[in-house]
Amino acid sequence: MDITSYSMNWHYPTLMRVGPGRISELPKACKQLGMKAPLLVTDPGLAALPMVDAAIQSCRDAGLQAAVFSDVKGNPSSANVLNGAAALKAGNHDGVIAFGGGSAIDAAKAIALFAYQGIDLWDAFKPSNVDASKMLPVVAVPTTAGTGSEVGQASVITDEENHAKRLMFHAKLVPGIVILDPELTIGLPPKMTAATGMDALAHCLEAFCVPLFHPMAEGIALEGMRLVKENLPRATRQGTDIDARMQMLVASTMGCTAFQRGLGAIHALSHSLGAVYDAHHGTLNAIVMPYVLQTNRSAIEPEMERAARYLGLPKQNFDGMLDWVLDLRQELDIPNTLADIGIDDAQAETLGAMSVKDPSAGTNPIKLDAAQYQQLFLNALQGKL
Repeated sequence: MDITSYSMNWHYPTLMRVGPGRISELPKACKQLGMKAPLLVTDPGLAALPMVDAAIQSCRDAGLQAAVFSDVKGNPSSANVLNGAAALKAGNHDGVIAFGGGSAIDAAKAIALFAYQGIDLWDAFKPSNVDASKMLPVVAVPTTAGTGSEVGQASVITDEENHAKRLMFHAKLVPGIVILDPELTIGLPPKMTAATGMDALAHCLEAFCVPLFHPMAEGIALEGMRLVKENLPRATRQGTDIDARMQMLVASTMGCTAFQRGLGAIHALSHSLGAVYDAHHGTLNAIVMPYVLQTNRSAIEPEMERAARYLGLPKQNFDGMLDWVLDLRQELDIPNTLADIGIDDAQAETLGAMSVKDPSAGTNPIKLDAAQYQQLFLNALQGKL
């Protein structure tokens, strides 16, 4: 690769408070970012759990006028962002606590950026339209280990009217402080632990295969894959294993950090599937992963050989990596095909057209057209490797 004329902006994560019990520092983190009245954005399921009540109470005990907004779907929508922005302004909130999985964190970041822009929501998806000085500060508290949105410069929001996922991107979307407390992930059920963990793997794996110069991202992606290999099965089987939970939180942040290099067809297809079928993003990534690897095989064999060596796999080549992914999915009880989660072929042509337009498609190792994405979808639907 000739890098003599290469030009790209590299960004790396924010301040992270890492370790068990660090959630106790939430009020301090809010105050450090100048908040007096934070709005905690989460999903309805988490809002009903003691951990959210405890977080809000700790903020109030510290003199912060904290409140909760929990109208966030599993695939956050434009309506969620608009309603959250309205709640933020109605309560005179001056900051946001993004508390939950990737959906809640994506919604929270979008709310913090959009609320005071004074423009149409979709206009805020173009960075040049955004006044960064009007974005409110964000403290992110992930309760799952997968998306890494807590260190990301983007939020993925569903455009319900057009059945599409849209990417809000801005450097200021990276939260000012992140609290990585593994104790908050202990109650995550095995199925969700597995699905979110496979999302982290998808980020690392795709970022590692992107054909762009970014040695830092490559190294982070490799180590992120190793952390997933050694810790995701443990975290899934033994949910109270604090060490495995901590390692997976770190793997999640590493995946998101690495994929500033780019993603690929796994995400291009899963974004489209999520928009059409409202299915869980991590589960979709896990299902389509081996089919995408096979589709990209001719372009990624050297990368897969290198990854297999780093991971210490028995077969240190493409087939070794593919076998490991398939075995890991089976161990975690991940469905083998899209048909296994109730998806049919009725929208095959639409999904092909949507996927080729997804931003992630631009950095796939092989440029796929709409017909090839349609075939990729059918392969994942029917289990054809």
